[in-house]
Amino acid sequence: MKQLLYLPLVFLTALSGQAVAQDAPIFPKGEKAPNVNHVGNVWLHEVSAPDSIFNYSITVATFDPGARLNWHSHPGGQILLITAGTGYYQEKGKPRQIVRKGDVVKCAPGVAHWHGATQKSGVTYLSTTPAQHGKTIWLEKLSDQEYAGSK
Repeated sequence: MKQLLYLPLVFLTALSGQAVAQDAPIFPKGEKAPNVNHVGNVWLHEVSAPDSIFNYSITVATFDPGARLNWHSHPGGQILLITAGTGYYQEKGKPRQIVRKGDVVKCAPGVAHWHGATQKSGVTYLSTTPAQHGKTIWLEKLSDQEYAGSK
């Protein structure tokens, strides 16, 4: 009788371990970024740097709840693949959008925007940006009213 009870327990333990493993990050969290163009804690890990064949970078960004970037744009555009959590994305002059795990955000070249975590949830995403068009152009600081969606 002990063996019969033991097998289901092992099976359930294995399944619960598998569920935990599926939520584990794929890439390292990276280095904490200095608070120059953002508010809150943000970690960055460069997954793939541009080179002579693939002229785009891929970076993992992990935001604590409440962390967000200032307004900025990308000369060559940017794609965000949300891998965990809940966050915000907003383009200048448009309403703030909620983004969740599985969402894909396409930031058009030269369009001013910001993105970050919600007040209660962190967010993690993979970003890819073509390097040949130049680096991120940082604009004005995101106000607390803009972050809250009231401006």
